[in-house]
Amino acid sequence: MDDRELFARLIKCEAEGEGEHGMKAVATVVMNRVRVPYGEYQTVNRGNIRNVIYQPRQFTCLATEIAGIANIQNIWSMTPDPIHYEIADWALSGNIFSGVGAESLWYMNPYVVECPDPFPYNGTGYWFTRVNQHCFYNPTNLYAQT
Repeated sequence: MDDRELFARLIKCEAEGEGEHGMKAVATVVMNRVRVPYGEYQTVNRGNIRNVIYQPRQFTCLATEIAGIANIQNIWSMTPDPIHYEIADWALSGNIFSGVGAESLWYMNPYVVECPDPFPYNGTGYWFTRVNQHCFYNPTNLYAQT
């Protein structure tokens, strides 16, 4: 599976229900992790989208099992539609969804009205905005030390 296919599958799995803006926001976070010049993502991922996507415990859609239960919604069971390839191409071409910007490194669906702050819970990110059901987070100064 090439990078484009992998990215399109991730976009579908992680954000299909979030509409075009939500999918572009998630795609932007993935690419922000590819491009960030400091911290954990730069060290671990070295500017490689495959490393970003396959980094352990980052995306629920890469897990085939969650808490001992089969996760049937994963990237291997997804067949991307044209919109998912279009958004992957859009992000791979350097576009950024302005709603989250070039700094957001995390997103999550809290399944509640308010976005928790901080996230991740180790204090490396702070709440920035919400796009549909997903909350988006920018790095704190602590992130640079990871």
